[in-house]
Amino acid sequence: MAAEEPQQQKQEPLGSDSEGVNCLAYDEAIMAQQDRIQQEVFWLLGVGYSICLLQDDGFPAPLQIAVQNPLVSERLELSVLYKEYAEDDNIYQQKIKDLHKKYSYIRKTRPDGNCFYRAFGFSHLEALLDDSKELQRFKAVSAKSKDDLVSQGFTEFTIEDFHNTFMDLIEQVEKQTSVAELLASFNDQSTSDYLVVYLRLLTSGYLQRESKFFEHFIEGGRTVKEFCQQVLPPPYLSHSTLRVGSTGAGERSGISGEVEPMCKESDHIHIIALAQALSVSIQVEYMDRGEGGTTNPHVFPEGSEPKVYLLYRPGHYDILYK
Repeated sequence: MAAEEPQQQKQEPLGSDSEGVNCLAYDEAIMAQQDRIQQEVFWLLGVGYSICLLQDDGFPAPLQIAVQNPLVSERLELSVLYKEYAEDDNIYQQKIKDLHKKYSYIRKTRPDGNCFYRAFGFSHLEALLDDSKELQRFKAVSAKSKDDLVSQGFTEFTIEDFHNTFMDLIEQVEKQTSVAELLASFNDQSTSDYLVVYLRLLTSGYLQRESKFFEHFIEGGRTVKEFCQQVLPPPYLSHSTLRVGSTGAGERSGISGEVEPMCKESDHIHIIALAQALSVSIQVEYMDRGEGGTTNPHVFPEGSEPKVYLLYRPGHYDILYK
């Protein structure tokens, strides 16, 4: 028996070496997967910003605006709007006067194509500081939302950091942070952009879940998935990663979506989807050069009680206060 012991002792290192090789291969696979995810995030938050800087979002000098304008401003008197238009611009001057009958303050957002999501996020979280019941409902819906997206095929590793940032902001409100501290969080580029990414993913997820309804509102022969998707260009496009967030199986490469990509402007369809996804009613006051001396209010979903109030001017959203 004693002679057999050295034999057993020799076998154990062989087993350990084999396990070491397997562990190494596993670690390399994990690192490769993480690298692909980082490439996705790099495109979404890095390369994607080249699009932002090429868009003017209805405003001049986008590069200067990106540097000079805060992501979310302090609350301002609504009267500041008068100064943005010529005194003899009767259409806008009259509509601002009408708007002043319903609202007293405005909080501006940076016109970078992400303004709807940033305005919605700040407005609702600010309101939740004084509404503990709605805060708990909103927190529960938001916590569950990541699992809902994963069940639709969105990659968990890709979306979890964005979801964590979203939940961190909600928990910041739950701890009764000040408005000033919440504003500081929204003006932190990384935090603010991660929130925007997650709200875009929620919007995309809802549109795709309800694709039978929304497909009738999408032009250009695109599917709902193509309308939503973020396609990675070379060298980030791979067989396993066709778009940020979800599996993307069978999708046509080279199609730029209107929901998931950063800096893409939002319209009725985006507002309806996000309002429904989070069960938060949104009222938008539309102010443009159309006839009549009043703004046109629209509530999403129709007939609901608004919790968020936004001003829309062509290509841009700001926050309104009663």
